[in-house]
Amino acid sequence: MNRIILSFLGSLGPAILFNTEKENLIWAGLSGTLGMLISDQVLIRYPNTDLLSVFLGTAAVAVYSELMARIRKTPATTFSIPGIFPLVPGVDAYRTIQLIAEQDYPVATAYAVSTVTKACLIAFGIMTVSAIFRKIRTKKYKLTP
Repeated sequence: MNRIILSFLGSLGPAILFNTEKENLIWAGLSGTLGMLISDQVLIRYPNTDLLSVFLGTAAVAVYSELMARIRKTPATTFSIPGIFPLVPGVDAYRTIQLIAEQDYPVATAYAVSTVTKACLIAFGIMTVSAIFRKIRTKKYKLTP
């Protein structure tokens, strides 16, 4: 329950900082909660798949953002940017810097690779879902006379 509340607040805070309209704040907070729930469920079912869980959590945030953008008539970034904050690998980045300071370079390298990989998967998840929605929208316009 704590992770649900913290992921909601972790998305709500950036939404407030980015001056999201008041009627969209709750929806922006829910995007991060959804992404974290998906990520956590993947990790519970398949324990050693943290990269897959980050990708699927991000994809869930991106799908939610695209759908809410249509429903609320706002840009998808209103929901996707705050929604990915709980998924950002901040702990891995912190451990990388800490291990570099402790001069434990082999372990620091492993954490650095994990951090960069997770960050790339976040970008790839948003990009993939956005491209799919764009393709669907383009086909819809081509089919209508």
